[in-house]
Amino acid sequence: MMSSFVPGLQLSRDFYTEVVRPLVAGVPHSAALIGAGSEVLAFDTERSADHGWGPRVVLFTAAGVAQEVGEAVGRGLPEVFGGYPTVFGGGSGVVVADPGEWFAGRLGFDPVRGVGVLDWLSAPWQRLAEVTSGEVFHDGLGVLEPARAALRWYPADLWRYVLAVQWRRLAQEESFPGRCGEVGDDLGSAVVTAGLAREVMRLALLMRRRYPPYSKWLGSGFARLSGAAELGEALSRAVAAREWRERERHLGRAYERVAALYNRVGLAGPLEAPVRGLPGRPFQVIGAGRFADALAAAVTDPVVAALPPAGSVDQFAGSADVLTCPERCRAVTRAVLGL
Repeated sequence: MMSSFVPGLQLSRDFYTEVVRPLVAGVPHSAALIGAGSEVLAFDTERSADHGWGPRVVLFTAAGVAQEVGEAVGRGLPEVFGGYPTVFGGGSGVVVADPGEWFAGRLGFDPVRGVGVLDWLSAPWQRLAEVTSGEVFHDGLGVLEPARAALRWYPADLWRYVLAVQWRRLAQEESFPGRCGEVGDDLGSAVVTAGLAREVMRLALLMRRRYPPYSKWLGSGFARLSGAAELGEALSRAVAAREWRERERHLGRAYERVAALYNRVGLAGPLEAPVRGLPGRPFQVIGAGRFADALAAAVTDPVVAALPPAGSVDQFAGSADVLTCPERCRAVTRAVLGL
């Protein structure tokens, strides 16, 4: 039986074209599907439609007319579009907002005014993915495309900095699966291995200029990377392994692949990619600190070079209650990085 599910991006595009655009004819505006929602990242499935689901559009207007436009659109909406209600989750599927206020609410800053070091490093990867993915249906105000372009990816030295910190996260624990296993802590070895696999996935995405999505969609985002099948297989085998030496072997394969990717990306000098023995101990490691040091040494911006090795907010804060609140993200980033 064929599914009747329509992906949210297509549903919302049609909703704007057929319903919303005629309702705002003559009103200068921009319209898009960006922000929260699995459909923005194209991860939505039939399951997504089981709650709070329907056609959505973020409609941007001048601040002085947002309320008036919102009321007019609300009065003109049909009850149903494409088989889904147009009012759900406690409100209309059309959000009307001033562009600067909307971006500040999602990120803590307005990218049209410029993106500084604090802005980049306090913006969670999930939020950056949400505002640079999705689709712009119309940009009559001429603000959405410049804003999204400004956030498309880190400046080169900040990219090096974030990658250096991500490699350092591997360096901090790469010998632990073996050490845990050596003392009989197989559960601990497995848990550390899973954590390292997560960090490798995030590293691979970052090296390929992709913002890593949050945990629910990390594997889905990683699976979309072209050429990542062998890396994914190595990580899957490492996580599924029942003995620490087997975990170490598969992690080693994964490390060698991201090391080769590091050399191809070329942000710092080339390094030997094969795993090697940890001096004085019977464990195989990649020596991830080498990659972190090389990337850090390649940074020429003095402001970035002076930052402590803590990274982006995602790299030192794991609480959803922090990462979903721009004010908290900015406060903790200022404190940790001294910005």
